[in-house]
Amino acid sequence: MSRTRVAVLISGRGSNMAALIEAAKRADYPAEIALVVSNVPDAGGLATASAAGIATTTVDHRAFGKDRAAFERALQDVLVQHRIELVCLAGFMRLLTPWFVAQWPQRMLNIHPALLPSFKGLDTHRRALEAGVKLHGATVHFVVPEMDSGPIVAQGAVPVHDQDTEAALAARVLAVEHRIYPLALRLVAEGRVSVAGNRCRIAKAAAPHTALIVPLD
Repeated sequence: MSRTRVAVLISGRGSNMAALIEAAKRADYPAEIALVVSNVPDAGGLATASAAGIATTTVDHRAFGKDRAAFERALQDVLVQHRIELVCLAGFMRLLTPWFVAQWPQRMLNIHPALLPSFKGLDTHRRALEAGVKLHGATVHFVVPEMDSGPIVAQGAVPVHDQDTEAALAARVLAVEHRIYPLALRLVAEGRVSVAGNRCRIAKAAAPHTALIVPLD
């Protein structure tokens, strides 16, 4: 089986990257993590990827000053050199320009720690607690020029407990992230995801018949 070559872009420890690497170890998984790229030379995830036998490299954004275009051209060159077919953002803390996004139409995924379109941007868990929502979660979506706005491939929800702290809620959401990112990548690599407008349609997908209701009586 020919597997889709994937690059994971990180800026830190890369826990979602590690989940993708673990999923890709399975012989029947349709994607291989061929490269991990960081914009931070000492990002912890680089060591994790190297220990798993995956090629790593750094494109340090600081070397380019305020020239975002030059940084992104260097990043694009690395991806092309490694024959990358899909890109996964996993805690990559750089806003990407429309030019770079246009190089990867429906071929770049991001994971966001909220149920989009709610709570775009940063501090999602704090904002969810302040808003008093009873359900929170994570979203995998295609990247478009507008931040946290692309077609949604997969979502996972968790209950918000009355006694939750920001850290406790974040940990519960992170466990869901580690489940839905490998799922979403698999669906895209298998060619089962098509985009109509701003909606993703998943071929041969079974919809769950249960509802997550909070609180329980």
